[in-house]
Parts: sequence; C-alpha cells; structure tokens
Amino acid sequence: MAIHSTESWVVHRGGCHCGRVRFEVDAPAAIAAVDCNCSLCQKTGYLHLIVSRDRFRLLQGRDALTTYTFNTHTAQHLFCATCGIKSFYVPRSHPDGYSVNVRCLDPGTIADLQIQPFDGQNWEDSIEGLRDRDAIETQ
Repeated sequence: MAIHSTESWVVHRGGCHCGRVRFEVDAPAAIAAVDCNCSLCQKTGYLHLIVSRDRFRLLQGRDALTTYTFNTHTAQHLFCATCGIKSFYVPRSHPDGYSVNVRCLDPGTIADLQIQPFDGQNWEDSIEGLRDRDAIETQ
C-alpha cells in the first residue's frame, strides 16, 4: 500500500526474541501489513511492512544474523542465529528495501493495523497486481 503523507509517521522499534537483533523503522502509526500465503510466510506467520532502505536502521546484531535463500535467491531472509527469529529481510518484491515483520515490533507505536492478504503461492501473477495498485496510489 502506498503512503501519501508522513504526518502520522513514527519510529517503530523492534527485534528478535532474544534481543541480540534490534532495529528501528520510520513508518506510519497506522500500518497496512501484508499477509502472504507463500510456503515460508505461511509457516512462520510473517506480517510484512515494506519500507525503503533509508527508512530502516539496524541498531545492533549484524553479527548475529544468518541468511537463508531459496528459489530465485533474490530474497535475503535474515534470521537471528541465536533464537531463529526473522524480524526483517530483503524481499524479492522490493530488493532495494526491507520487509519488517510487524509481529516483531515493540508495543506502543502501532495506532491501527490493517491486514491485507497476498497470494504468494501465485507470486508472479500477484506481484504484478500489487505493483499496479501501488503505481496507481502514488500518482
């Protein structure tokens, strides 16, 4: 979902379960998260908040991250090597940004959460529709 104004943006903080990985992200207080049904997201319950690279800051834990790739190897799935939590990663759909797992954000800064389904099982067809919608919303 495209965002038109930064008036209600906040700094969300989050991280992995054990606390070794911590980050912050500039994003709206009202989040439109994407719930993907691909094989990986479905098994992990990941809720996507896509942000540009300049809106994401890794505060600690770079040395604790390990990477998993599959299929096209475009997405860089980053996991904490200690607790196994994927709190953010570089998505195939937006390789110039990050997908932050909304479920890994600290409480207190999310004013509203809307969850939008995404058919990741049919990724190639679905991503074109998502990109088309984003292009229309940003005009």
